[in-house]
Amino acid sequence: MSMLHTINKSPFERDSYASCLRLAEPGSSILFIEDGVYAALQDTVYAARVAAAGKELRFYVLAPDLSARGLSQKDLIEGIKPIDYDGFVELACSHDRVQAWL
Repeated sequence: MSMLHTINKSPFERDSYASCLRLAEPGSSILFIEDGVYAALQDTVYAARVAAAGKELRFYVLAPDLSARGLSQKDLIEGIKPIDYDGFVELACSHDRVQAWL
């Protein structure tokens, strides 16, 4: 069963990011939304862990949330795919379950 995990809190604020990475099963997808987009940025203390998990998990970031925070795709960890709202809907529909990490 495939699962889409959404993370909406900054890893600098909460540890839901770490819990998600620890519990997500291989083949799952993780979508960073709202302040969760900060976990998708290169050159942070979290970047190496996300990059390593990218071997078993697929990572996405909601592009409008990224730009709303003055960030761009060039700030992302390599391999994280930016998507729009239509892409978010497609991701949710293509997975058996969605888990929101608060």
